[in-house]
Amino acid sequence: MIKRRSFIQAIGVGGTAALTAPNRVLGDLYAGLGKISRDVNALTLEGRQQTLPRGAVQDLAAALRGQLLLPGNSAYEMARQVLNPEIDKHPALVVQPSGAADVCSAIQFAAANNLEVAVKCGGHSFSGKSTCDGGMLVDLSSLRHVRVDPKTQRAFVAGGCLLGQMDHETMAHGLVTTAGTVSHTGVGGLATGGGFGRLGRRFGLALDNITGLELVAADGRLYHASAQENPDLYWGVRGGGGNFGVVTSFEFALHPMQRQVMGGALLFPLSKMRHLMELYAEYSPLAPDDLYTDFLAVCPPGDAASFAMLEICYSGPRDSYERLIKPYSRLNPVANNVAPIDYVALQRSSDRSDPRANASYVKGGFVSALSQGLIDRAVQGLQKDPRRSTMLYFQHAGGAIGRVAEDATAFAHRYATHNMLPMVDWVAGTPRADHVEYLKQYWSDLEPFSHGFYTVEIDDQTEPVVSRNYQGNYTRLVAVKNRYDPENRFRLNANVAPTA
Repeated sequence: MIKRRSFIQAIGVGGTAALTAPNRVLGDLYAGLGKISRDVNALTLEGRQQTLPRGAVQDLAAALRGQLLLPGNSAYEMARQVLNPEIDKHPALVVQPSGAADVCSAIQFAAANNLEVAVKCGGHSFSGKSTCDGGMLVDLSSLRHVRVDPKTQRAFVAGGCLLGQMDHETMAHGLVTTAGTVSHTGVGGLATGGGFGRLGRRFGLALDNITGLELVAADGRLYHASAQENPDLYWGVRGGGGNFGVVTSFEFALHPMQRQVMGGALLFPLSKMRHLMELYAEYSPLAPDDLYTDFLAVCPPGDAASFAMLEICYSGPRDSYERLIKPYSRLNPVANNVAPIDYVALQRSSDRSDPRANASYVKGGFVSALSQGLIDRAVQGLQKDPRRSTMLYFQHAGGAIGRVAEDATAFAHRYATHNMLPMVDWVAGTPRADHVEYLKQYWSDLEPFSHGFYTVEIDDQTEPVVSRNYQGNYTRLVAVKNRYDPENRFRLNANVAPTA
């Protein structure tokens, strides 16, 4: 274990530097807290109570250009929150780094004091993996900037960026990369776990477009990873998520695309759910790469009518759209708002309907076909309840995503044509047991038709489940974990357990 003195030497701060720093600097560092006035209660990596001495915490604060937040401060209260309001965890301290050097200092402190580390970018984890109790939260909200090089068609994206920031900057140059479907999602969580999105069938997953990255590993050192440098880390991060450290910077390949696409939704009454699913099962696997169609069946709370719908993004030649969508149009949608739209605006169109902003629960898995048996179970099991919203979602995969070898990255699920996600959400603070029990029962009927799951969204992440899910890639992932995080400090993810 790294001792406190080693930490101080590593960050270049003498033992009394923080105590003699000017109050003006201290005020900037601590967001109004002033000097650290007390020891800090924390938990060890093994879950035991410990005390972080005031002087050690002061040394950390002095080493940062960004902010260190402690319990009892309003900025701390804001920083510890994640999107799901049911998650209520209290880290011992929050570091808001201004750059990679701050992340190095934070992780060195965590190692010296045997702390668990949580990393928050967009805070979208359904199960609250982007925060912790009693450990260190590295909140990347201050590490957000994008630089685009139109000549090399590359984007250099800071680790705390949100997808909408990346879309905004790249599309200004007529360039894009796959970037999810909700613009306030964090780039880091999405791109290291997979990265489906409206352009995935055309340009591959977000992780398929990562050409390089910088990561602070569990030893507090900054590593650059690409196909040429630390290729094991480059392979593992693309699908292995946050298992190996904190990504402080990404380099993405970009692709030319016109700014205006065809986007929107076709809406049908729920009575047509079966027929629409049958058409979707037949036609969605045959779609060209530039046609992306998601299927949703939604039972809103209260008295609102239930419905089925297709969400569409078509980035191909405009004069081909009507022909390609004709099989669904024949089913006579009750509403059709698909129209030419700015791609960046389309990327923001689902922001307010993101169910993670309510108390929510989700299950899910990949499917390689929407069989008749799956359609039967999906239709029969979907139930309306006035206390909650219930949704069944099939996200369109295939295309370029499926033309990558299963072992080319750590993401093994190249066979998937769709990502199937049933979910419920309800008013935060009201009882959850009935909603969760319903979804578990519904999922028990759907799960036999799935194979593997998307680690970004599912919270069933015990070691046997995770090892099966990574399939033939798991042994190689363990080797990468052993090298970069042998103590499993970064465990709040689909955890790959080290054997070192």
